Amino acid sequence: MPVSQARSRPRDRNNVLNRPEFMSLNQPVRREHSAGEGRAGGPRRPVPRQPSQQDDAGGRGASEGAQAGDGGPKDASRWPEQDCMQLNPSFRGIAINSLLAIDISLSKRLGMCVGARGPGAPLRSMVALLALSGHALPWIFGTLICLWRSNTPAGQEVLVNLLLALILDLMTVAGMQKLVRRRGPWDVPPGFLDYAAMDVYSFPAAHASRAAMVSKFLLNHLVLAVPLRILLYLWAFLVGVSRVLLGRHHLSDVGCGFALGLLHFRLVESVWLDSSTCQTLLSIGTLQWTPLV
Repeated sequence: MPVSQARSRPRDRNNVLNRPEFMSLNQPVRREHSAGEGRAGGPRRPVPRQPSQQDDAGGRGASEGAQAGDGGPKDASRWPEQDCMQLNPSFRGIAINSLLAIDISLSKRLGMCVGARGPGAPLRSMVALLALSGHALPWIFGTLICLWRSNTPAGQEVLVNLLLALILDLMTVAGMQKLVRRRGPWDVPPGFLDYAAMDVYSFPAAHASRAAMVSKFLLNHLVLAVPLRILLYLWAFLVGVSRVLLGRHHLSDVGCGFALGLLHFRLVESVWLDSSTCQTLLSIGTLQWTPLV
């Protein structure tokens, strides 16, 4: 026996569980007995448990969740979507976000005529004049003046359809801009002429749409020489580029504007008004229509 006890002492000293910080692990679980409870086992009284910090946090979370549930299901369904982070985006989302980032970066770099101290400040007046040539108001008032001075039914037919095409382009682009509400790359505030033509937002580019539609319309209904046809195409392209140089539109806005202008031209050609219909509209506009006289 003494030999076995002598061998067990170093084992006890080497045992990790005999250290003071681990002594509580070797102790048997003690059951708390109340003062009024005897050995025979009387009725046990429930020991009140003090609330911990975790319980307080859980209670507050439950109360806040109940308040959010009572407040409305919209907030409960909206907050998780805003707080979550999409860890596995789709290839389509990555491609669209990359193209938008490239579009914004290139558009800001090309905005050389923004402000009076930009790198393209000496050319700002000329670029602004080029952009003004694609504005809605000069084309609409110019078409009305030509229509008033025209005396031939063929010329009036072309001018009436051009006027309807300009109004269609103006209203369609203004509606799409109001719906999308996209700002320009430099967030330049619109001027008085922009408010007058309802060209407040960036997408789609109204000047580019109008230039594409007008150039295609004139090339289709006027007999022009080859140099004039080339100049007309070049004018439409430069009008769209001028808006990017002024910081009003992105490159994607101008591209979509060109496509929308060609679509407007196709639509006007499909619903072309003949000469008799144009004469009726002119007589109504000048209060010389037969039922009115």
